Amino acid sequence: MQHKSSVKEIKERFDQDVERFSNLDTGQQATMDAPLCMNLIAHATKVSNPKAKNLLDIGCGAGNLSLKILENFPQINSDLLDLSKPMLTKAKDRVTWATTGQVNTIQGDLRHAKLEEGKYDIIVAAAVLHHLREEKDWEKTFKKIFSLLAPGGTFWISDLVHHDVPEIQEMMWYWYGSYLEKLKGPEYRKDVFAYIEKEDSPRSLLFQLNLMEKVGFTGIEVLHKNCCFAAFGAKKPE
Repeated sequence: MQHKSSVKEIKERFDQDVERFSNLDTGQQATMDAPLCMNLIAHATKVSNPKAKNLLDIGCGAGNLSLKILENFPQINSDLLDLSKPMLTKAKDRVTWATTGQVNTIQGDLRHAKLEEGKYDIIVAAAVLHHLREEKDWEKTFKKIFSLLAPGGTFWISDLVHHDVPEIQEMMWYWYGSYLEKLKGPEYRKDVFAYIEKEDSPRSLLFQLNLMEKVGFTGIEVLHKNCCFAAFGAKKPE
């Protein structure tokens, strides 16, 4: 396996890629069913936490998922966290127009960011956790997210996922490659696969669901799964 991108390299790339992540209608095109997953998570937060006051968007990018959630919570306070300052600037500008609540930006890595425990009614992470590398980092991150949630708060993920059975992973990878080729041709498929190999280290859906249960989450739900992508979440007990 080739050397994976460092946090610094990931930050530098996202600094140059703000506009591509600012399309609310399509989401990120290389992500299968991105608009559907955003809508499902937005509605799941509404039915799970109808009185939510505080939202944390981890790896917020240009703010697409926060904007979808704010359609149901126009008064919620939003904390936007991302490595990229240009992404945060774009996200704050867009989100500020969508809520009468406070909008705060936090530049940094969730693992090291100083955040208030028990504050958030909703935490979301879209297309970001696949940047975690070692298993210990995954567990540390899920534990921290659990601690940041208020009792009864929910945590929702939309992300690329791996498959533990090699034959199934190969099959899903073939299907995903076919999707990319239909979207923009074989060179696009090649570029996306090279990017994933360089930058991402996703874990399986089952791994993440088990990890949620391990750190204390209950009410674990899979909202959607298509090929190598899934939307899912869980609740912190009250």
